Amino acid sequence: MGRVVITGMGVITPLGQDPETLWRNIAAGKSGITAWQEMEHTAHKTKIAGIVRGFDPVFAVGAKEARRMDRFCQFAVAASRQAWLDAGLPAEPDGSVDLERTGVYIGSGVGGISTFAENQNVLTGRGPGRVSPAVVPMMIANMAAAQVSIMLGALGPAMAPVTACSIGNTAIGEAFKLIQRGSADLVVAGGSEAALSELALAGFGNAAALSRRNAEPERASRPFAASRDGFVMSEGAGIVVVEDLEHALRRGARIHAEIIGYGATSDAYHMVAPDPDGNGAFRAMKLAVADAGLTPRDIDIISAHATGTELGDAAEAAAVKRLFGGGAGRILVTASKSALGHMLGAAGGVEAVVLIKALQEGIAPPTINQDEGGTDPDIGLDLVPNTARSAPWLRIGLSNSFGFGGHNAVIVLRKYED
Repeated sequence: MGRVVITGMGVITPLGQDPETLWRNIAAGKSGITAWQEMEHTAHKTKIAGIVRGFDPVFAVGAKEARRMDRFCQFAVAASRQAWLDAGLPAEPDGSVDLERTGVYIGSGVGGISTFAENQNVLTGRGPGRVSPAVVPMMIANMAAAQVSIMLGALGPAMAPVTACSIGNTAIGEAFKLIQRGSADLVVAGGSEAALSELALAGFGNAAALSRRNAEPERASRPFAASRDGFVMSEGAGIVVVEDLEHALRRGARIHAEIIGYGATSDAYHMVAPDPDGNGAFRAMKLAVADAGLTPRDIDIISAHATGTELGDAAEAAAVKRLFGGGAGRILVTASKSALGHMLGAAGGVEAVVLIKALQEGIAPPTINQDEGGTDPDIGLDLVPNTARSAPWLRIGLSNSFGFGGHNAVIVLRKYED
């Protein structure tokens, strides 16, 4: 099987709407969590979020299309266009790319939940005749992949994986396998989410999953910290162009990183809680490392799923220590959600971009908010606390993504070497 690489990256996040801005802010230890002003005078107990501010949907997708897309689709199209152009691919079809061998694998955890909620309110308050005729195609979760396919004219396989918060890694991993077996030349892959609605906030809040550290938003997302009290909802998109190496070389593409392994498992345990021993996460990491033809000793850095929940962080730490044994302490572990919050279905794609930048720059980004009460002593991992660390030896990284229902997806990325 041939080698598979990443040639393009695009992001929409609360810390930047392009990869370079995102990376600078992540590496500097900044937080993208702010007060959610619309919630200030409501009964919701959580009033903070990772909000993408200043996003212009008309600039991103055009005025006409913006009216027919939920925000999660707008994010997906904008990030995909970034990634496509970053990969040096033509802005308009020119025959240089075989679009019949170009795929789109982009998922969303909840799709157009805001569109759904808004139109339910219209139905209740104004009657069925006032509901938008576009409500269904705007809200269904496959529409991000569909809209990107339409934008690019991509005629190859299109898929919208729905694996909760592991979507980004599922999409990238399945794209990797599709190309490995020769069924496509390149795939635009990742995840998008815009679930900052009162309905989602109430649901997660009533499940006691969210941080209530409203007085200091930038300090609220605290993965692995002793004082963690839940995750912070966030939004955005993370998209990469996954490509056959030979195809990329023939067209003179710049190569960001190489994908060398993928592992996916199910906890088969509970619809929300993770297996407390981290068995599913452990097996997914083990499979990904084996798929890459490596041993755990070859891994230099882990991009942890690490949402800031009591059970989830503990289970992931247990899985890491089980896989790496006595060598777990030497692995650098970084948790981007400490800065970005939990972007749900967009998290894996964005975190892949951050990991790629870490490998390129030889810098381990920090896990911020480890100061008040410090890191949970039971975690027992090197979390690169609070401040980025120079690490020029970084070569191979593991990216973890886990989701409700027990979905686990792990990818292995390697710094590109000729």
